[in-house]
Amino acid sequence: MRRLGRLERVDLRKVWSTEAQDFTPWLAREENLAILGETLQVELQPEAQEKNVGPFRADILCKNADGGSWVLIENQLERTDHVHLGQLLTYAAGLNAVTICWVAARFTDEHRATLDWLNEITDERFHFFGLEVELWRIGDSEPAPKFNVVSKPNDWSRSVAAMTRPGGADATPLQLQQYAFWDQLMQRLETDGSPVRPKKPQPQGWMQFSVGRADFWLEATLNTQQKWISVDLFMRGVDATEYFRLLREQQESIEQELGEPLDWRELPNRKSSSLRLYLKGVDPTREDDWPRQIEWAAATLTRFHNTFSARVRGLETAVEPVAKAP
Repeated sequence: MRRLGRLERVDLRKVWSTEAQDFTPWLAREENLAILGETLQVELQPEAQEKNVGPFRADILCKNADGGSWVLIENQLERTDHVHLGQLLTYAAGLNAVTICWVAARFTDEHRATLDWLNEITDERFHFFGLEVELWRIGDSEPAPKFNVVSKPNDWSRSVAAMTRPGGADATPLQLQQYAFWDQLMQRLETDGSPVRPKKPQPQGWMQFSVGRADFWLEATLNTQQKWISVDLFMRGVDATEYFRLLREQQESIEQELGEPLDWRELPNRKSSSLRLYLKGVDPTREDDWPRQIEWAAATLTRFHNTFSARVRGLETAVEPVAKAP
């Protein structure tokens, strides 16, 4: 039989002597935030270290590439304490929408229970995660980090609660059908191994997906009245028009890569623009035609992600805005 190695746990302090000078700078690197993001199922875009948020300084400030909301990371190289819990609550109180990630060597039962409680009583604008960090090696290998989730939002409970709020309790037959369509699309994306990360389906006519940069996103839309499905790359914000122009300069290579021409939709009055492909002459309410529609939507979302992910990350306007604390 083939011989296997044995995992050995490594003391965190042997690798990171101090929290502020060693662990925080290590975690703030893009490649290490990617490891944390995989655990959270969130694509993290670093913004700043030791950034003022109200009266406190957040260890690491990021943006969620899917929608641009703030992600605050607070870390400890020891057991969780009330001081850090108080800071997390201050951050949540001062921000309109935020994901708060508390990383520590070990969570006490009371702090884990507190995060669970916060996820239960807050609405979908707020997300609280608790993660324990570990280091492991095999033999003489370099230590490898591992993040273990000890507390996270209960998405299923939140989706049920949303359906019981005013306006959500009496979901229409169309909304239930839209939910079913998106649910099948998410399963197809996962089965295909698409780089487009599946989302929790919603009872609505559109779904948005991360493309790797804040203020940019992919969007799939079902139009039951005009009988079409579309996939867009959207961009928004004060630089949306300039980003649109920069992409327009690459029109020939973009459309050659996609294999068909795009509908270039510049919408300067709305401070957003998009690039769109249609599947026309289809009825999204015809469930017998869903296999064809879902195949097109999944393949087109994947093509958009492959075509635009690196491009949008590399876009720079004449004057790049300075990142500000929320």
